[in-house]
Amino acid sequence: MNFMDILNSHFELVKPEKGQLLISEPFLEDPSFQRSVVLLTAHNKEGSMGFVLNHKSAMFTKEVIPELNSPSTPLYNGGPVGKDHVYYMHSLGEVIEESIQIKPGLWWGGSFEQLNFYLKTKQLKPNQVRFFLGYSGWSPNQLQQEIDEKSWIVAPGNPKEIMSDNPNYWKSTLEKLGRDFKIMASFPKNPNLN
Repeated sequence: MNFMDILNSHFELVKPEKGQLLISEPFLEDPSFQRSVVLLTAHNKEGSMGFVLNHKSAMFTKEVIPELNSPSTPLYNGGPVGKDHVYYMHSLGEVIEESIQIKPGLWWGGSFEQLNFYLKTKQLKPNQVRFFLGYSGWSPNQLQQEIDEKSWIVAPGNPKEIMSDNPNYWKSTLEKLGRDFKIMASFPKNPNLN
């Protein structure tokens, strides 16, 4: 099976909806989304929103939120929209008031003061919270058009894996989808080097 056969296969393994993953095709050129995995936090008639899970920035949260009680927490590039804001996702559930459930075991936003208290009192375990600079956004029907163009593979996401800090998340997520996607995961970034 060659690359074109794989591209012509069915990329929409599940319907795009809140809590699902978008996995970029191997040669997507947009630097914000190259070999990225995006968690959809909203998908409705107004559009779609999510966070890139596997593009860690060179910064830490303390550099952009000095009052945060977690100096060595990494900051991820959540996407090209709203780069002047920091967002967070967590697995603490309703313990953080005003949180929005993405799917069972996974929430975003909520009371910053409560989150900061849990950080200060060291009540959080590793991988219970992740911070993002900016987010990914699509206007109505834009995401579906990109899926139809084979830019994204829609797949289910596991909250534990979503909250982990896996530097090879794009590749490992693709490989779990089966044989054809394992082949896709091994494509070089530059096909001319093959």
